[in-house]
Amino acid sequence: MLEISKLVKRYGHDEAVLKGLDLVVEDNSVVAIVGASGAGKSTMLRCINRLVEPSSGSIRLNGNELVNLRGAALRRARRKIGMVFQGFNLIDRLTVMENVLAGRLGYVSLYQAISRRYPQADIERAFQLMERVGIAQYANKRADELSGGERQRVGVVRALMQEPELLLADEPTASLDPRTSEQIMMLLQSLASELSLPVLINIHNVAQAKTYTERIVGLRHGKMIFDGKPAEFDKDALDAIYGGIEAPDETVSDPQATEQQTDKQHADKPRQRDKGLDEVKHDQA
Repeated sequence: MLEISKLVKRYGHDEAVLKGLDLVVEDNSVVAIVGASGAGKSTMLRCINRLVEPSSGSIRLNGNELVNLRGAALRRARRKIGMVFQGFNLIDRLTVMENVLAGRLGYVSLYQAISRRYPQADIERAFQLMERVGIAQYANKRADELSGGERQRVGVVRALMQEPELLLADEPTASLDPRTSEQIMMLLQSLASELSLPVLINIHNVAQAKTYTERIVGLRHGKMIFDGKPAEFDKDALDAIYGGIEAPDETVSDPQATEQQTDKQHADKPRQRDKGLDEVKHDQA
C-alpha cells in the first residue's frame, strides 16, 4: 500500500508545484492521475520514486518511509518501485532480453551488470514475464526493431523484473496509437490484479482513465481537486480540473487503428542518445 501525506514540492523560492497532497493507494488497485500540463502529475510520481526530492511530507510504501532515505537505503527502496516511461527508456542497441534484465541491475554486482552475467533464475523469470505480455518471440531482437506497443511491453516487463511493490506509469500510452494504448492499459489493469500491485498511472486520456482504472485523482495547480470513482467523474469534475487551462484527451479507441501508425511514429521520431548499461545502472541507483 502507498500512503502519501501532506506532500509538498517547491523548486527554489517559486510557488509550490505540489501543495500538501494526501493519497492512499491500496494493493491490487489501479489509480489514474489526471490534470492539465503543469498540474504536478509527473512531479508527484518522481517524488514517490525519489527521482525528485520532496520538500516536505511523508511517502510510505508498505509502512516504510521513503522520504529522507539516502545511499544504500534509498537504492534498496527504489528496487521496489517499478517505473514505466512514456518514451520507453530502452537501450536501442541491446536485445529485448538484455533490456528486460536491466530491471535486475539493482540486485547484481557491477561486474555481473557490465558482463551481463545474470543468474539463471533471473533469465527464467524474464522469459516467463515476456511470455505473459506476448513478447517472448522477440527476446533476441534489438529494441529498435520493435513497434511502439512492443517497446512499451518491454518497459513493463523490465519494471516487473524489479519485483516491485508499487508500479508507476508516467504517460505510458502517450506515444502509442489508440488501439495499442488500450492494450497497454488492459495489461496494466490485469497485472495489478494478478500481482496484487498498487498501480499509479499519470495519464492525459480521460476516456481511458475512466475505462481502465477504478479510481481517478484530478490535480490542478498542485492541489487535489477530485478523488473518486470513474462513474463519478462528470462534466463538473472535468471543468474543475481543466476549465480555462486545456482540453483533456478524451480519445476513444479507433478499432481500425493498427500498429503501423506507431511504427511510422517510431521511425520518424529523432533518436535520442543511446544509453549504456552503466548509465541505466546509475539511473536506478
